[in-house]
Amino acid sequence: MSSLDRRQFLQRTGIGAGGLLLGFPAIVRGQNLNSRLNVACIGVGGKGSSDTDDAARCGGNIVALCDVDARFLGKKAEKFPEAKRFADYRKMLEELGSSIDAVTISGPDHMHGPAAMLAMGMGKHIYCQKPLTQTVWEARELKRIAAEKKLATQMGNQGSAADGLRRAVEVIQAGVIGAPKELHVWSNRPIWPQGMDRPKGSSPVPDYLNWDLWLGPAKERPYVEKAYHDFAWRGWTDFGTGALGDMACHTVNMPFRALKLGYPTVVECEMASRIYGESYPLTSRIRFEFPEREGLPPLKFWWYDGAPNAEFKPLRPYPNIVKDVVALMGKLPESGCLIIGDKGVLFSPDDYGAKFLIQLEGEKTFTDGNEHPAAKAVPQSIPRSPGHNEEWFQMIKDGTPAYSNFDIAGYLTEIILLGCIALRVGEGVKMEWDGPGMKSPNCPEAAQFVKRDNRPGF
Repeated sequence: MSSLDRRQFLQRTGIGAGGLLLGFPAIVRGQNLNSRLNVACIGVGGKGSSDTDDAARCGGNIVALCDVDARFLGKKAEKFPEAKRFADYRKMLEELGSSIDAVTISGPDHMHGPAAMLAMGMGKHIYCQKPLTQTVWEARELKRIAAEKKLATQMGNQGSAADGLRRAVEVIQAGVIGAPKELHVWSNRPIWPQGMDRPKGSSPVPDYLNWDLWLGPAKERPYVEKAYHDFAWRGWTDFGTGALGDMACHTVNMPFRALKLGYPTVVECEMASRIYGESYPLTSRIRFEFPEREGLPPLKFWWYDGAPNAEFKPLRPYPNIVKDVVALMGKLPESGCLIIGDKGVLFSPDDYGAKFLIQLEGEKTFTDGNEHPAAKAVPQSIPRSPGHNEEWFQMIKDGTPAYSNFDIAGYLTEIILLGCIALRVGEGVKMEWDGPGMKSPNCPEAAQFVKRDNRPGF
């Protein structure tokens, strides 16, 4: 797709965020804007624990807790003893559906789409952790349902609320670094096991874990201790989305908005360590090609991942690309984002894009983005955030779009997941991409990774 429609452009760039009311109804049960929202929480361990706490902090009445791990469920129930407890989110929604206004979803990646679709189909507002979904088709569906039912949504890439991220978007779109030509983003992930074959054998399933519900829509496989649950699932293609899914929703978020990225026309895994059939590689370099859009020239985006360790050196931008960054920092940071324009460059050493530095042509080094004269001259145009979770509650109550609502987050997630598909079709395959059609004209094997064949019942 060569450009975005006007509504998407306004929301993507932030002009509409906070300034465009979408005409959503007030709270579901809701006659009184001051009444408390009844919130059900799916996945209450790990990040789900803080997501549950944040919903309560924003004024939500936590009426239900759901987790397949009884340890996490019991611990969170100590804080919310009045909430009903469930292992199966389907039973929770069936039993309490009419009394639930909103749902948080914080389980493994493969559970996001099915849980969100079921809850949204019942008219529930959704806060879902990143990545929004595990497949491109699911991301597109969540966008569609949210718009159709006028639901308040927010993805959990909390850096979206940072003043620095929004300021970087303003500065780039004001033309301070000129027309953007290249984007380079690198990450120190994975920090979990991947790049391996499926473990053999099986282990007894612990009493505290419902393994069948943990598998959810994924194909059945035996439980193996420490292989999947509780933090070892990200590297497996059946359950996670690798380094891209974990971090790109954060690290690519700022440039995605600032550069008005729509669908890429080409995605290719240029290089990777050994690619296994069921897990993502230890390191990779992926190229995305974007066409002209909204008056901006074509752009190439390179993604690099891999955790620095003694065994191998992860793939990173070539030294000539990042020489000024190395001169500034003393060495290349483990994670970073570099946007190259025809008048200068913008570098963010922050995973969330909240801090950025600028170096224009003729300047010897970088200057903090808040202090650079050219950046200081750019007026504020994007409303600042009351808080990431607070935005979601505000959207529920008065329709003010959350900055990472599913219309935006779904787009970002689709782009990121194309990198996962490129890894799975293989190194050196130049996959052309038809964004609106969700298909590759020249790489039919990509179709099997666009939409998952779920187990019955999910």
